[in-house]
Amino acid sequence: MPFLLMTLAFLLTFVTTRVITRLIRAGVGPFRNNEAGGVHIHHAVPGIILTLIGAYTSVAVDGRRPWSDISGVLIGAGSSLILDEFALILRLQDVYWSPEGQLSVQLVALTLSAMGLVLLGLNPLTEGFGTGHVAVAAYAVVQVAALLTCVRKGKYSTAALGVFLAPVAWIGALRLARPRSAWARHRYDQAKTARATARADGFDARFGHWGLSIADLVAGRPSLPNPPPPSGSTAPPPTVVP
Repeated sequence: MPFLLMTLAFLLTFVTTRVITRLIRAGVGPFRNNEAGGVHIHHAVPGIILTLIGAYTSVAVDGRRPWSDISGVLIGAGSSLILDEFALILRLQDVYWSPEGQLSVQLVALTLSAMGLVLLGLNPLTEGFGTGHVAVAAYAVVQVAALLTCVRKGKYSTAALGVFLAPVAWIGALRLARPRSAWARHRYDQAKTARATARADGFDARFGHWGLSIADLVAGRPSLPNPPPPSGSTAPPPTVVP
């Protein structure tokens, strides 16, 4: 029950947070950015506090209910607030409404998929880890590897869709990377980069106008460009292509 409550709290908090932030961006409703002394306090801050309280409580109560249930809710809500701003924490820049900010949505989707596997019975820490569990664990490893490869190849929408349709992630992981992705920059020579560019341009010309981006639907379409890298960094800013 605590894990189920944690998962539900995680999902509900994410949906609520995204609704509120989109209302703030649109200037609709009573919600406003939380600022103190001119400092924008991001919701990852209360998320860290809730997660710590829930984690310490779960250890202290030693599984006793209802405290274990309460700690599960606190951890679920807190970790959801943190992961919703994962891209900000990773880059130490406010990229929430930029294309790079959609990385947070990808991570939330991956987390929810992992939680779903646990709810379906995948728990390698329990006794009786039989053949069925091994098969599910192997599938999970392959699926996560495919999703991470899609992200590395700059195929963020493919990764988002692949969370729900596994073959999409597998095919995306095997095909050429987006030409400006980290995968292409580090692994492709000039000829392969040209092939990747031609394929990406052809795909965008045929399907780009459809707006096939699950992340846009969930998180809201980016309205700001990716900011430049921090001072002193030589890495080019990442490019996210729907």
